[in-house]
Amino acid sequence: MNAPTLATRARSVNPITQEVVTHSLIAYAEEMALALCKSAYNMMIYEVRDFCCGLIDVQGRMICQNEGGLPIFLADLGLAVQDGIERYGLDGFAPGDVVIMNHAGVCGQHLNNVVVYTPCFHQGKVVAFAANRAHWVDVGGLRTGFGNVQTYEIFHEGIQMRSIKLYEAGRRNDGVWQMIQDNIRFPQASLGDLRAQIAACQLGARRLAELHQRYALETVNDCIAQAWDQAEAQARAVVAAMPDGRYSAESRLDSDGRRLDVPLRVKVTVEIKGSDFTIDYSEMNEQVPGPLNSGYSGGLSAARVAFKILTMPRAPVNEGCFRPLKLISPVGTMLNARPPAALGLWSIALPTVIDTLLRALAPVLPGVIPAAHKGDMGGCSFYGLREGSGERYVLMNIFGGGWGGRHHADGESAAVSICQGDVRNTPVELQEIHYPFLLEYHRLRPDSGGPGRFRGGLGVELKYRALEKSTVNVMLERILEPPWGTNGGHDGRSNAATLSSSGTERPVTKESNIALSPGDTVVFRTAGGGGYGDPSLRDPQEILEDLRQGYITPAQAQADYGHSGVFTNQEVNP
Repeated sequence: MNAPTLATRARSVNPITQEVVTHSLIAYAEEMALALCKSAYNMMIYEVRDFCCGLIDVQGRMICQNEGGLPIFLADLGLAVQDGIERYGLDGFAPGDVVIMNHAGVCGQHLNNVVVYTPCFHQGKVVAFAANRAHWVDVGGLRTGFGNVQTYEIFHEGIQMRSIKLYEAGRRNDGVWQMIQDNIRFPQASLGDLRAQIAACQLGARRLAELHQRYALETVNDCIAQAWDQAEAQARAVVAAMPDGRYSAESRLDSDGRRLDVPLRVKVTVEIKGSDFTIDYSEMNEQVPGPLNSGYSGGLSAARVAFKILTMPRAPVNEGCFRPLKLISPVGTMLNARPPAALGLWSIALPTVIDTLLRALAPVLPGVIPAAHKGDMGGCSFYGLREGSGERYVLMNIFGGGWGGRHHADGESAAVSICQGDVRNTPVELQEIHYPFLLEYHRLRPDSGGPGRFRGGLGVELKYRALEKSTVNVMLERILEPPWGTNGGHDGRSNAATLSSSGTERPVTKESNIALSPGDTVVFRTAGGGGYGDPSLRDPQEILEDLRQGYITPAQAQADYGHSGVFTNQEVNP
């Protein structure tokens, strides 16, 4: 391990060189992401954008990440690379190596999120790693698509790969490749995505080598270290302006998917002391029998997302952003579960954890913290065999919902969770072209946004009609505890889903392997954001516009704003 490492504190660099190098590195991560999107087989990558790309230093620290990368991947891309460094040592890598990784004990999340990385060399020494993580449609096990509440240990959830060299010095390990191919349901899609991930990493390594041809290695490393120092200084300045103290908040999740009548405690404490910021999960719910657990990195990711929101939300992501942050996460909680805990629904808890962290600071940061957002990582998963051809398929889609009202504006509508960043839904047209379903509507959900001086954003409604026999998994959260209002605002509407089959209709929350016959329907209704401020203070013209747009009904206008009788029909429908 004698490769050059980044200095703890940067030496002064020409500011023009600093800007050129820093933004070049970010551009390389963006180019990696574009290459991955353009060559992936799986709509979860090229449409939904469920991935991240970045450059990692020789100690597993984040140099940069693509700007559209998932926020919830902020923590453990580097942790995955660290594991390989510990296994092989820096001298154990050769040009042309490609490492694959999804092991639950390190990555701490569902096994579908597969990390691929390759070493970057300069003058025969490893100087960095180009890495990405992308969501595979399948990794075997009991789970098809999103979620399965039947799993209670990680061994049910698919194939695990821990820092395995898929390529050694450019030569493919055909045995490993065959093992992966034989253990997944959609080898063409997943192995196609794997090739795309490898290509993106190779592109990143090539671009970094070109940068080292223009600037000395020492100069590039000094630029990276200085960017980290600048990010740290910016974050610390924000934290130092916050009042010192310990602040706690508590909320709950509906269930772990196996014990539907047992809510889960989400309790967090934030301590601010000078420019240091500590998040404490010591009172978090213990790990659960169902798959709603994560490893250490899940809780770390949630902490990092919340911290970045509070300090420097628009700044590029690098390791320096998080130097002021300390995390206390005891082993044995649902955010740091002991192996072999099931992790299939690892992401379900994290949006609520982040909302709760923000809630803890709301009383001491007036005008900064919004009301709660939809609070889950909602989506659907339909799967089966096509009639006639017998071809296996899985349809996955991400749902938007409402974000909380803010001190100056209404919340956004139909937006993905705070953990998902620039993730998008799967286009309706592509779903209907490729899968045996009809989407009868995909629309905003009226009255779902919490009333307030600034209204919560609206959730959405989607209705799927099965055209062939199929199976569906439904995984909903934040039903018992709706997105809360802030500063006098009211709560938003909770998530809900309804299954109609053979003339009967019933609600569903968390349930796996529901059989559908042709003509059966599933309706998903996502949560609206909480309201901000007293609803009586809302501008009557804004209420009128909400009525005109269909965001609220006259009944809600009367019940929550007291304005139903104020507007004439001509005003509402000009």
